[in-house]
Amino acid sequence: MNRRVLLDTGPLVALLNGRDKHHDWAKLQWSQTTPPFLTCEPVLSEACFLLRAMPGGNEAIMELLRRHVVEVAFHLEDHVDAVARLTRKYASVPMSLADGCLVRMAELFSESTILTLDLDFRIYRKNGRHIVPVIMPEES
Repeated sequence: MNRRVLLDTGPLVALLNGRDKHHDWAKLQWSQTTPPFLTCEPVLSEACFLLRAMPGGNEAIMELLRRHVVEVAFHLEDHVDAVARLTRKYASVPMSLADGCLVRMAELFSESTILTLDLDFRIYRKNGRHIVPVIMPEES
């Protein structure tokens, strides 16, 4: 894939947790993508929380960062108004902070695709009216 891949929480957790129902799908997606995966700190926070009981889960996330397989490419303080506007617009979904940051990243990285398990990305729009390109499992 030549496009920038923006990483959501679900595929990160699925890759690292062999018991996750999307583990095989996530492994395939990671193998077909040239790093780095771009993400935001709220995604990493969610993933660390979800993997907190898995031995080595958080350390595996840190190792992906150390090796630059995953890179934080977004600083919320630089985009707080845009993210706040998105989370207000999609409050009925509701849109999480991580999702708001990823949609804003999709606006900034115009040729990007979001790797996700979250069907809400089919509802969200970037730049007001454009579909957010996603890679997600067929059954999602």
